[in-house]
Amino acid sequence: MTQNKILKILKDIRPEFNFKNSNDYFKSGLLDSLDIIILVENLEKEFQIKIAGEEIIPKNFSNLKKIINFIKKK
Repeated sequence: MTQNKILKILKDIRPEFNFKNSNDYFKSGLLDSLDIIILVENLEKEFQIKIAGEEIIPKNFSNLKKIINFIKKK
């Protein structure tokens, strides 16, 4: 399931946080700019997609629902 794979990637990046309950990972302080690069790299590997530089913006990765929708579009 896509959701579980994404949650595992997020937990691998920041195991100390619960990503299910946040609406904005960046405003909540769960992820920072370095984390988004690691997240993108792992999403590309896991889902065999290519994410362009201009797509690496917080609004595409700010919560679980937005990440799932972004991956589905790819």
